[in-house]
Formats: sequence, C-alpha cells, structure tokens
Amino acid sequence: MKAKLIQIGNSKGIRIPKSVLEQCDFEEDVKIEVRRKKLIVYSDKKARKNWDAEFKNKTASVKDRSLAEFNRVSTDWESKEWEW
Repeated sequence: MKAKLIQIGNSKGIRIPKSVLEQCDFEEDVKIEVRRKKLIVYSDKKARKNWDAEFKNKTASVKDRSLAEFNRVSTDWESKEWEW
C-alpha cells in the first residue's frame, strides 16, 4: 500500500484507511518507533492489561475444589463405555 505525506502544520502525516486502523486495533493512542530507517506504528493497547487483578478477583469468588473432588465424579460413559 502506498500513501502520500501530507502537510499538517509544521509536521507531515499520512492518512491511514479505516480498514487498516481496524485490523491493527488502533483507537486513540499508538506507539511509534523508528528501526533501521523504518517507521513502526503499533497499538498502545495492552492485550493482557489488568489480567492479574481480574484473575485474583475471579479466583477469590470461586470456591476452590481439590482435584480429588473432581476424580470422585463419574458418568455412565465411564462405567459402561470405557474399558480399562
């Protein structure tokens, strides 16, 4: 894809098509880096932002069960269909 640089005040910019913005999950803020004379633009969103806190909230609200408790559960399939 090609794009032309456009004048924006004392700076220059490019127009990014809506479809590209959506594919890259760009919203308000992006991060910009220059590597080996290449411009890298990527989303500022953190994919796992607040996961640690959310996980702690969920585990605190769920009754812990031991593996032994799950092993006691049996089904008809296990007793009739499965051969040891």
